[in-house]
Amino acid sequence: MEMVQLNHNCYYFHGPVNVGYVNQGDTGILIDTGIDQQVMKKILKQLNKKSLPITHLFITHAHADHFGGAGYLQSQRDIITYAPTIETSILQNPVLEPMYLLQGNRPLNEMRNKFLEAQAMAVDQVVSEGLILIGSIEAELVTLPGHSINQIGVKVGNILYAADSYFGMEQLAKHRIPFIIDADATLATIEKLLTMNGIGMIPGHGEYEENPTQTLIHNYDHHVSVVTTMYDILQQFPDGCGFERFMKDMCERWEVSLPSLPIWSLYRTTIFAYLIKGIEDNRIQVQMKDYQPHFSVSKSEET
Repeated sequence: MEMVQLNHNCYYFHGPVNVGYVNQGDTGILIDTGIDQQVMKKILKQLNKKSLPITHLFITHAHADHFGGAGYLQSQRDIITYAPTIETSILQNPVLEPMYLLQGNRPLNEMRNKFLEAQAMAVDQVVSEGLILIGSIEAELVTLPGHSINQIGVKVGNILYAADSYFGMEQLAKHRIPFIIDADATLATIEKLLTMNGIGMIPGHGEYEENPTQTLIHNYDHHVSVVTTMYDILQQFPDGCGFERFMKDMCERWEVSLPSLPIWSLYRTTIFAYLIKGIEDNRIQVQMKDYQPHFSVSKSEET
């Protein structure tokens, strides 16, 4: 992973999952850890080489690719760890991630891999939105829900470590339908980011941009395009469409492949999030038929 310096205090380790770092004097804050012990070892090696400290850890949200290296880090360093409320429950009990992705069931072994279930970690302080002093560093915690239930970004000066509130262009093109749990919150979060003028941002997946406006707009438009596809598909089923058929048509339209149960579970969660938006917007109605829910465009929407 390449260590990129953004200003006197702020850095990030650029890789498949970005890891933030902020330093001021004897205080060093790591923001997320990457997916596993190997990533963490590479980060520690680079910080040691530059004689930079790690005194604190902040986890933005409880997805395994963002905290998988935390257990190892905590075994190697005496650090103080911060994390958002609700997310903390999963960080301390990581089996909850594959459980909720499999509708609450005890997860099959296929679901229990490092991409969905990280090593459990300790959290010293549960935090919420607002100003905070971490060691000697003043920061602002910014709630960024949508990708996860209570994701929080960290703003230090004019730099925001934005976690997975949005994605780089390359990542959007790769995943087609990026993972979310709440479509309305996702759009609202991007709108919130667009109001933060003069703030450089680092997404969890992608590259730092001093002015991320165009990337944010592209993310917003991308989600709107997925919503539009949803309504286009449901218009073809005036009597309603079962979820499995709907998901199949959505994946085919967006050229998404589902080669494994874990991948299927991620897309199932995301696609259901868009349906929930439609239902709550009173644009989609749901009724039980043939032992399963059927979704259709509401009558008022048709007219």
